[in-house]
Amino acid sequence: MTLKKQSIIAILCVGVLFSCVPARKYEELKSKQTACLEENSALKAQNQDLEEKNKELLASVDKMRKEKDALENDIKVLEKSLDQMTTNYDNVNKTYQLLLDKNNELLAGNKSATEQLMKQLQKTQEELQAQEDALRALEGTLQAKQAKLEQLTVDLEAREKRVNELEAMISRQDSLVNALKNKVKEALLGFENNGLTIEQKNGKVYVSLDESLLFASGSYSVGERGVDALKKLAKVLEQNQDINILVEGHTDNVPLKGSGDIKDNWDLSVKRATSVVKIITTNSNVNPKRLTAAGRSEYLPLDTSNSAEGRKKNRRIEVILTPKLDELFELLEAN
Repeated sequence: MTLKKQSIIAILCVGVLFSCVPARKYEELKSKQTACLEENSALKAQNQDLEEKNKELLASVDKMRKEKDALENDIKVLEKSLDQMTTNYDNVNKTYQLLLDKNNELLAGNKSATEQLMKQLQKTQEELQAQEDALRALEGTLQAKQAKLEQLTVDLEAREKRVNELEAMISRQDSLVNALKNKVKEALLGFENNGLTIEQKNGKVYVSLDESLLFASGSYSVGERGVDALKKLAKVLEQNQDINILVEGHTDNVPLKGSGDIKDNWDLSVKRATSVVKIITTNSNVNPKRLTAAGRSEYLPLDTSNSAEGRKKNRRIEVILTPKLDELFELLEAN
């Protein structure tokens, strides 16, 4: 749903609630609705930010590995060149010594030959000096490359450590969510696939309760069987303190023409979500600060076929369990 559509729907909801609900109750519902939308937006932004930062870290590691490989290849080439230049230097030095010896033997001989030999000797000395200069330059380049390689290796190890920590934390969060789903399944064993489904997706646990399990048609009063299921769910939530709980009320798209405090599907969805929250808090020690009640009316259907069966699926309560990601975001900010 785009921001513009959300604003229009919020305005319509405020108009209807203001005309039909006492001011204090209206403000309460409005506050909870706003908190729900803000939390959903924040969770989506946090999840996207998490994925983008993880991708950036992985891309950075891959780039550093490629730079490390390139440096290692450069060093191998430089080492080979250094060996060759060392060999050339030794050969030139040997030639110089031979010429020097020969020069000493011919000093007393022909002057012209001596001059020619001296020129050749001077040229050889110049070549030897050039070889020495090139050798020193190559040694300096090799040392700089080795130092850069060592620093890159240290940086790569640190980056890999951070990536491993992030992946371990994400894996731990997935394990916690999976364990939570199993606990919920065990607690609600008699209800699953009988008006209740449990699903794990996007790092959250979704507990969906059909209207038939909780409410009579058009009512927001939870029946005895629904209360029993919610009490069992509340006990699991009570034992898992690091989980935030969002309760969403959903209706079908059949217009509701009610009276009293239920005027339309918006009112009905909000009332139903609030009824579920109250049952959870009344029958457990779950901190109310962890709970959010929200009405989604008809605008987030599971089935868009507009058939009787599809509308039945859409009339539901969804309890969305989200692990707190404070530790994970602290690690990302530190990196």
